[in-house]
Amino acid sequence: MNDSRLIKISRYLSKHLRHKPERIGITLKPGGWIAVDELLAACGKYQFPITYTELKEVVSKNDKQRFSFDDTGTLIRANQGHSVDIDLQLVPQIPPDVLYHGTGEKSVESILQTGLSKMSRHHVHLSLDMATAKNVGARHGKPAIFTVEAAVMHQTGFTFYCSDNGVWLVDRVPPEYLKLV
Repeated sequence: MNDSRLIKISRYLSKHLRHKPERIGITLKPGGWIAVDELLAACGKYQFPITYTELKEVVSKNDKQRFSFDDTGTLIRANQGHSVDIDLQLVPQIPPDVLYHGTGEKSVESILQTGLSKMSRHHVHLSLDMATAKNVGARHGKPAIFTVEAAVMHQTGFTFYCSDNGVWLVDRVPPEYLKLV
């Protein structure tokens, strides 16, 4: 499959597995799961046919590992980033000492004042390393990177999760736990 088709399918899946499943007539199950057969049938019905081979390739080659299959390969989900109300069935985890958050430079002053909030998503997304945070921030203009004192936050009662693709998640990050790199 060429890169253009790969990107097009990834965007289509992101839209419908994270934000608007009802637009193609699907309902996400707990954990955000949907039967692969049901998803492929819905895509075809709504004039965006995807083969199972293409779906497997998108899951395996997506640079951000946005999607995953269950152990049986019969269910698929987006790993995080949902704006629809769904129980992702994430298990609380102890975070590393420091995590990172990348954003656009234009958001720095507001973040320094109010911290990081999940906005329309389920969680604030944090990265294990500065390089990933920088790539995320670059999607929003000139990147700015914050360190997040994750271990201290956890010790004071904040709950962290780690999605299947290694993105760390938390409900919010107050400004006192942030430092601009």
